[in-house]
Amino acid sequence: MTTDLDHGADGLPGEPQPGPHADEPHVEGRNNRLNWLRAGVLGANDGIVSTAGIVMGVAGATTDRTAILVAGVAGLTAGALSMGAGEYVSVSTQRDAEEALLAKEERELREDPEDELAELAGLYVDKGLSQDLALQVARQLTAHDALGAHAEAELGIDPEDLTSPWSAAFASMVAFTLGALLPLLTITLVPASLRIWVTVVSVALALALTGWTSARLSDGPPQRALARNVAGGLFAMGVTYLVGALLGTRIG
Repeated sequence: MTTDLDHGADGLPGEPQPGPHADEPHVEGRNNRLNWLRAGVLGANDGIVSTAGIVMGVAGATTDRTAILVAGVAGLTAGALSMGAGEYVSVSTQRDAEEALLAKEERELREDPEDELAELAGLYVDKGLSQDLALQVARQLTAHDALGAHAEAELGIDPEDLTSPWSAAFASMVAFTLGALLPLLTITLVPASLRIWVTVVSVALALALTGWTSARLSDGPPQRALARNVAGGLFAMGVTYLVGALLGTRIG
């Protein structure tokens, strides 16, 4: 079997070819893609749990389908707008901070390039390079893209891939809406005798999916995330149903 380690650019065996390997391609814009994926998964999860909690609470108080539907739609609308606005504000604050750091770094590079070069070389020495090699690497990277090199090494920021508040807000709002539709439609369309149990099962399955997806995005253990997500959602539905049942009995 031939691998990237078999022959280098000059054809010599044992010399690796520069560049990402086939199993781990480096894709431009990865930060933004992960950002809206994260926002989408969290939005869907919140939509499922919060709307399920609302409709289960109302269902515990009354069997009136219209009352359950109105409460669910109101919760869906308010929740989607809240998630979108909150995500926009949060990511905008993060982007403002990143842009301020980049502006400061750009000013320092313009006003004191030698000290910045020494600082960059020092970072590579801390990572294990010799002083001579670190200085050589720092000079070459600075000549190629001074701000990009310093931003990545010092700040952990890619100037070409800053987080987008609009994409995060849109993904969060749409995902919340889609997630909220599951318990809302289930509990209003299923016959009254089955609506509670069918809603519980469908919500548990949906939360298992979002828990597994969040674990995949974070490279964490899926079993733990799945169990945590499902348990939290079931607990929320159980509590709101009991509250609705108690209030419905007392008020009725």
